Amino acid sequence: MTRLDVVMRRFAVLLLLTFGAALVLSAQESGQPEAKKEEKSEAGAIWKWANFVILAAGLGYLINKHMPPIFRARTTEIQKDISEAQAIKRDAESRAAAVDARVQALGTEMERFRAQSKIEMQQEGDRIRQETARQIARHDAQAAQEIEAAAKTAGRELKEYAAKLALELAEQRIRARVDDRTESSLVDAFVADLGRLESKN
Repeated sequence: MTRLDVVMRRFAVLLLLTFGAALVLSAQESGQPEAKKEEKSEAGAIWKWANFVILAAGLGYLINKHMPPIFRARTTEIQKDISEAQAIKRDAESRAAAVDARVQALGTEMERFRAQSKIEMQQEGDRIRQETARQIARHDAQAAQEIEAAAKTAGRELKEYAAKLALELAEQRIRARVDDRTESSLVDAFVADLGRLESKN
């Protein structure tokens, strides 16, 4: 129980006592004759003022005795709460500033990351284009070599075929011109030439 509760209880008891005394006086006045009532009303008015003065003095004493420490304690508590609230506010402001700084740094970091990603994508695109150009050039060179080799092979095969056709044609013409007699004279001349060559050796 706080001191304020104690003071309030004492104040409530004092009020009840005063109210009870006023009820008793009013009850006594209502039960007496008129003449006495007038005398009593003057005495009652004095008594009421006396009660009021006693009540006011008692209240003033209680307030003067108990309220300043309560007010001081309450003021101290309020000041403590205010200082704690200010500390919490400062802490919240510093945290908010830190969050703002992080958000700004994050924005800057994101911009830097975007710029770096763009540069890396351009570099990768250039590298892919260069690699593609190299691959195309290599395939072109390889195709040119294969075409050249195929052309040489085809030329050789064509020459062989032409030579074969020429031989076959020459053979056909010779066969058409040479009969058995001419053939035997040619063979004899060939044999004679061979004999001469052997005799020289």
